Amino acid sequence: MEELILSLRDVHKTFGTTEALTGVSLDVQAGEFLTLLGPSGCGKTTTLRIIAGLEAPDGGRVLLQGSDVTDWEPNRRNVNTVFQSYALFPHMNVARNIGYGLRLKKTPKDEIRRRVDEMLSLVQLPGYGARMPSQLSGGQRQRVAIARAIVNDPAVLLLDEPLGALDLQLRRQMQTELKMLQKNLGITFIYITHDQEEALNMSDRIGIMNEGRILQLGTPDDIYERPQTRFAAEFIGQSNIFTATITGRDETGALTLAFAGGVIKAAGDGTPGERVTISVRTERIRFGEESRYGFDLTGVVQAHSYTGGMLRTTLRLADGQELTVSGMGGGGDRAEVGETVRIHWKSACAVIVERGGHP
Repeated sequence: MEELILSLRDVHKTFGTTEALTGVSLDVQAGEFLTLLGPSGCGKTTTLRIIAGLEAPDGGRVLLQGSDVTDWEPNRRNVNTVFQSYALFPHMNVARNIGYGLRLKKTPKDEIRRRVDEMLSLVQLPGYGARMPSQLSGGQRQRVAIARAIVNDPAVLLLDEPLGALDLQLRRQMQTELKMLQKNLGITFIYITHDQEEALNMSDRIGIMNEGRILQLGTPDDIYERPQTRFAAEFIGQSNIFTATITGRDETGALTLAFAGGVIKAAGDGTPGERVTISVRTERIRFGEESRYGFDLTGVVQAHSYTGGMLRTTLRLADGQELTVSGMGGGGDRAEVGETVRIHWKSACAVIVERGGHP
């Protein structure tokens, strides 16, 4: 049975007239890499600060390792935080920065040296103990900040956009290193970011946040392939989002829907006549000379464009709406601008994200 290491119970927080958190509840398992993903101002950092004890909630409870720590001071909580700004002491060398927390605990000097050397090896900086922070690159400084945060063996490590100041190539390298480090140590990581690539690449689970709420919590595959809200579908990846009317079910149990003068398929529940909003990822759509999966939908190719080696094709439907298709060769097919093509996708790739819908 998995061990529950952290729980938030109906946490609320208001700053002036702004509701930063509105009833946030969350369970985190020991050894999990959990990411809170959302736009700026959605409540990610406030959630992290409440877990760390740097902010007090206006309502709700924080449970850590079975204890109610809601009213505990930060230094009583077995958590550490890594910030984007590194927060290293500029007058201390790398070894003294990493060992700072151990010195506060009156740890014997020999033990401090051993632990610091161990941390330097873990973050791939052996031999860097005598260097000053000013002599390090951005990526190296972040490794030192991580080493300092884990040297005390916290139950939970909180990471507040730690890679945000790094360039793209280094950020991707550090994503791999962080995930490997977390797996090797077995420490619970709670990571916050607005970068969907970071969240999808590193996380065991992702919590989508917006306007002070967690809208959806699931594995990267769940979040990407089965968004539960329009916001989740639009915030992660590239999606076509449109409204359609349910007409029934086919022999496989998939929903049939009337859309743009044709027939399409989708997964989910609903009743005939109901208007729903559908999300389909751009790379899941196919087009060509023949229909598949029981579809009856056509479009006219409007344009092709290349984005990072991927071909994006814009199709205009009979009612004037447009769909975007992405993939190598337009999802496996290539048609000339002005050509009429038949459009289809697997029903499981189309999910309902709103009910009621709107044109």
